[in-house]
Amino acid sequence: MNRVRALTLTAAALAASLVAVPARAADSPPRTGFEQTNGARWTSQPEEQDFLAAVDRASERVSVDRIGTTKQGRPLQLVRIGERPAANKVLLVCSQHGDEPSGREACLSTIRDVAYAKDRQTRRFLERTTLLVVPTANPDGRAADTRGNSDGVDINRDHIALATAEGRAMAAVVRDRRPDVIYDLHEYGATPPYYDKDLFDLWPRNLNTNDDVHDAARALSESYVRPAAGEGGYSTGTYGIWTDPETGEPIRQVAGDGQERILRNMSGVKHSVGLLIESRVDPSPSSQLRSSRGDPNSEAEKADQALNNRRRVHSQLAALGGLFDFTDDRRGRIEAATGLARLTGYADTGPVYVGGADNDPPETTEVIQDPPCGCRLTDEQYAQVKDELALHGVRTHGTYVPLRQSLRALVPLLLDERAPYRLTVGEPDTDC
Repeated sequence: MNRVRALTLTAAALAASLVAVPARAADSPPRTGFEQTNGARWTSQPEEQDFLAAVDRASERVSVDRIGTTKQGRPLQLVRIGERPAANKVLLVCSQHGDEPSGREACLSTIRDVAYAKDRQTRRFLERTTLLVVPTANPDGRAADTRGNSDGVDINRDHIALATAEGRAMAAVVRDRRPDVIYDLHEYGATPPYYDKDLFDLWPRNLNTNDDVHDAARALSESYVRPAAGEGGYSTGTYGIWTDPETGEPIRQVAGDGQERILRNMSGVKHSVGLLIESRVDPSPSSQLRSSRGDPNSEAEKADQALNNRRRVHSQLAALGGLFDFTDDRRGRIEAATGLARLTGYADTGPVYVGGADNDPPETTEVIQDPPCGCRLTDEQYAQVKDELALHGVRTHGTYVPLRQSLRALVPLLLDERAPYRLTVGEPDTDC
């Protein structure tokens, strides 16, 4: 087994072993609140701050930066882990929804495990890849155990408008760091027997995603994340698709469309290999955790919330092993795909899609077959949206926004009257 995967897959065992230690030496790895209680509760925000500060102090390969502040004054933070600046970058975005904590716990323990690792394989990995982590993308929601932030806004529907401090901070990270991979950790509620896997995942379905980037995201899902989760004993499937329990055939789509305001899809529009991962909140009848008689562990999880919590976190850790293997195995191909995708907009050719998905052909009205050269804004419009354009990384010439740029497809999604989540409506410039 690849050492990077092994590091992640053994994080759960490491956490379990640390729980048994009554006190830790000053130079031993810190533990999260989740680990200290063996999963009986989630790590608090003050505990997270102490934990990150301890990791930052202990490892020269780690830096923790404040990238924003929530409405309630909590810090939005970015953790960078690497031996040196590397061209290849992987971004983990954890707990955009505050009532979905398992991804955050997996991210925190992964930060520690990678930061403290001394083996040659991990050091080599970090020499060639920079790991970026937003440990808590929605601190106010996590503190209140709510899906939205303190204003009730779903941050994962704010990656076009950038109306929230949280959405703006993440947009700036994507603009400035240009991650090759964006991995977005969530949780979901099951609907047995049609929709009840331990883990679901999904790539960018938005049709403006470059073909090679789209294919790399599917490979991350199907050839790495799902097999890694399966090796850990966890069942997997495609997010948003109900399947017939007898045949396994898809029967209904309930989520997972191509709308660009979701991070999974915005990742593709901005030329990163994106993947959404969702662990199951409900007691699972199909995980590796079984009773002594071999019966499903669902009843045991109902009786012991800590058992349920540990299964949710450990399944996320197993999937992260697949992500790290993908990055290690396909680094060159990933960089080639994202690098070329960032250049294609300068060719200024091809349609732009304002609807549809990779499994949902667009209507004729959802395809801009011959996009304009650019969009002209009034002074008032430009004053209203210039900050958002800048956060997205869209290049402008005063009030004129050309399409010939890296984020060519994003410009109509922001400024065309046909785009459902547009910021404003610009005047198309067809005099090329």
